[in-house]
Formats: sequence, C-alpha cells, structure tokens
Amino acid sequence: MKEIILIKDGEIALKGLNRSTFEDKMIKNIRWRLSDLGEFEFVRSQSTVNIFPVGDADIAGAAERMKYVFGIAGFSRAAVAEKNIEDIQRVAAEYLEDELYGVKTFKVEAKRSDKKFPLTSPEISREVGGYLLSKFHHLTVDVHNPETVITVEVREKYVFIRGNQIKGAGGLPVGSAGKAALMVSGGIDSPVAGWMMAKRGVQLNAIHFASPPYTSVNAEMKVHKLLKAVAKYSGRIRLTVVGFTEIQEAIKDNCPEELFTLIMRRMMMRIACRIAERDGCGALITGESLGQVASQTMQALACTNMVADLPVFRPLIGMDKNEIINISRKIGTFETSILPYEDCCTVFTPKHPRTRPTPDLIEQAEALVEWNEMIEKAIDGVKNITIS
Repeated sequence: MKEIILIKDGEIALKGLNRSTFEDKMIKNIRWRLSDLGEFEFVRSQSTVNIFPVGDADIAGAAERMKYVFGIAGFSRAAVAEKNIEDIQRVAAEYLEDELYGVKTFKVEAKRSDKKFPLTSPEISREVGGYLLSKFHHLTVDVHNPETVITVEVREKYVFIRGNQIKGAGGLPVGSAGKAALMVSGGIDSPVAGWMMAKRGVQLNAIHFASPPYTSVNAEMKVHKLLKAVAKYSGRIRLTVVGFTEIQEAIKDNCPEELFTLIMRRMMMRIACRIAERDGCGALITGESLGQVASQTMQALACTNMVADLPVFRPLIGMDKNEIINISRKIGTFETSILPYEDCCTVFTPKHPRTRPTPDLIEQAEALVEWNEMIEKAIDGVKNITIS
C-alpha cells in the first residue's frame, strides 16, 4: 500500500506573500533531516506539504523525525487511494485497521478539493463511515468527541486517508529568523533558552566558557550532550569553547569579591559579542531569568548589557524555575543539566554578591586590571566543534 507523509503548516500559513520563503526553508530543513533515510519527493498543496517516499525510503523513520522539525503544526502518515469510493473504503479499512481496533468511537471527515469528484464531502463521510461500521462491529460513531478522526482528502490525482494527526513542534523553520549565539553554561536554563529561540526560527551557534583546572573535561562533555539534545530540534550547532581561566583568576586576584560574578559576566559578554559577530550572528541568547540569582536583578542585567555590542535575547526572562524545568524535561535536557559537574559560572562565587550594582562601581573595579590582552588571547585560543 502506498504511503505518504502529510505536513500541515502552522504559523507559516499566516505569512502572506512571504509564505513561500518560509515554506522553502522548512522543506530544506526536512530534506536535511531525512538525507540518510532515502529519497523523498516534496509536493506543495494549499496549506499542506506532501512527502512521497521513493523506492525503499524509510517512511516510518521519516515520520518519527517530523516531531522535531520547527515550522510543522501537525503531521500524519497517510495511505493513497484511487479516486473511487470503493477503493477509498477498502484502503481506509485496511490501512487504519490497527488504529480502529484500539478505539471504540470514531468519525469520518472528508475534504473534497477536487469538485469534479461525484460525491460531496458529507456523502464521502457517510459512505466511508458506514463501510467501517460494517467491518468493525465494536465501533460507534461520535461526531462530537471521537477517539479517532479519520480524514479523507480528495485531491487532484489521488485520495489521501489518515487517522489522528500528530502534533508537530510548531514555531518557525530554523534559519528563517537569522542566526544568534547561545551562551551555554551546562545548567538547566541556557539549553531551554536556545530551544525557545530555535523555535522562533533562529539558527543557533553556541559559546561555552571553560576554566580548567577549575572545570573538568566532563563539564564540557556535558555541554556537548545538552547541545545534542537541542540540535535534535534546531539542527546542526557550531560550538565555540573559550578558555576563561586566566580572566577568572585575574578577577579573583584584583576585583572586589562582591562583584566577581558581574565582572565575569561582562567579560563573557564582551568575548561572546566578538565571536558572534565574527561568525555572522545578529544577537546573543542567554538563559537569564529576572531575579533568579544575584546577577540577574534588573540593575545587574543593565550593567551586563552595557558592554554588549549586539542585542541580547533572554527568552526566559519572565519565567519561573518550574516552568523552565518543565520545558527542559520535554526537550530531554533536564537529566543532563543536573549532573554534578562544575561550570565556570560557579567558580569563585562570592558569598555576598551585590544585587544592585551601579555602572560606576563596576567600571572602577574593572579599571584595576588591563583586560585587552587576556581577551584577545582567549578569542585567539578558542576551540570549534560541530554538534548535530
């Protein structure tokens, strides 16, 4: 039996004259995701993209991957029937047999885009529904709250028959909103922030700061694993690892302890902006949430923003920790995030950090050290890794 995958556009359908640009990007992303599963053909039709497997392409594997592609509102595997009611009835009964034996109620919805087809949509629904009742005696029709909705779509060449639609990842196709650099530590928040911005169509690079020997190889491997989970949705991520030990030791040896974290964040922001601009990114992304820790008060964030040459996106800014954790569980990063490996954000943490700093205070503390040479050295010594 011939099968295809039906992809339903979500937000893309609202893009008006720009819709084809977004759809092109989504199809390109899907092609990349399916490149190792065989050959597929793509046909656009109204608010649907139809994916036809060629030869022995793995349609089951392709359907599984559709769950993680941003831009897809919903999808389903569907059987292809000839354009006569007898074949539609037969294919519906055979193709949906397992699904129908697992439920007690159903209804049939028909969509007839080819108005030359001799039966109207209500007539198609009635004929197919009656046939299924004659084959599956345990079923009853429930038009208001059925366990399974069977959809029959009559198109120009074929008829597509499917069961319940599977919810897609939603959002916009990755790459349709530009590229940004995610500052990723290894905690719960930053992977969620990256996932949220990828859902808005942002292609992700990532920047991680390592401070050996204070941070271990295991801490960096943890970041690799976190980004691999995000990349399941976002696609390939370029990770840049920055050696930060010399700068952190200079902060510890020369700056007031209450300002350690804020000065560290400002140095990270300076370096991240340089790397992001070099790599063609238009913004930074952080996992900061207002008031979550001392360096994330309104005053502290203002002091950090002062050294950023790029816009800083903070998608978690108004979320509480439980909301962030719920998303991290959903995308598969939580268990890795809580592994007990130190990251450089927790190195030399002050006992009593200042929560309401002023720019003058921070700038006076930073003036105690000549940073330029250390910043250049850190940027020159970065390590680049591709995560996919």
